[in-house]
Amino acid sequence: MDRMIHTALNSIRNIYDIRYTTSQNLANMVVPGFRREMPNEGGSGFLLDNGQLSARAFALEMGPAQFSEESGAINPSDLPTDVALVDESYFITDPGDNNFALSRRGDLKTNAEGQLTDGAGSLMMSSTMQPLNVPAYREIQITQIGEILVNPLQAEAGTFISAGFIGTTTPQSKLVKDLDGHIRYADRSAITPDQSGTIMQNALEASNVNPVEELVNSMQMQRQFEINLKLISAAKELDEGGAQLLRMPNE
Repeated sequence: MDRMIHTALNSIRNIYDIRYTTSQNLANMVVPGFRREMPNEGGSGFLLDNGQLSARAFALEMGPAQFSEESGAINPSDLPTDVALVDESYFITDPGDNNFALSRRGDLKTNAEGQLTDGAGSLMMSSTMQPLNVPAYREIQITQIGEILVNPLQAEAGTFISAGFIGTTTPQSKLVKDLDGHIRYADRSAITPDQSGTIMQNALEASNVNPVEELVNSMQMQRQFEINLKLISAAKELDEGGAQLLRMPNE
């Protein structure tokens, strides 16, 4: 009976991991450019009993978090600082400490220092891998190649100056989500801009999370959780029944 209970408990643990990923996706389904997370690659581990493999197996997670690279829907926006990539490229950002990452998030804004950031506060990197400093402006234009043109407040109306180019790159190797949730190269190679991205202004890419699919997965996991609880209860009843049969009758 202990093997049945072990199998059920291990299955419940696996369900917990899947439910965590599903909850993460549902919580971020309205975040621009969010990439749907998927369960990690896995394997099996076995307990050793006096040097021999036992029937008790554990599911093992292997490698970093996987995610879907499918593009989200591109929706029109009224904000001139909202931009979307219309190809397979990525923006280059700095979430902190020059630990550069890749992102599809295009809800841009300027912070108190006049630096261009995304909606999460990560600095947007330029084509020279430097933060983009945008002066106070009355109008801003962002071209398809990522050049930022602003009409400064102190300049005449219609007079635009360049504030730099938004850094973009098309990945040439496998991408993973790091422990901090940001996208980087799996082999830890350096991120460098190649300016291959095509940018659309007044548009915003939605997340690629399908809420219906995630909710269906969540309900399926709930059913499996209940089935495993019934298995544990059945194992308990069988064990108690067997113990009762072996009990000596009272004289």
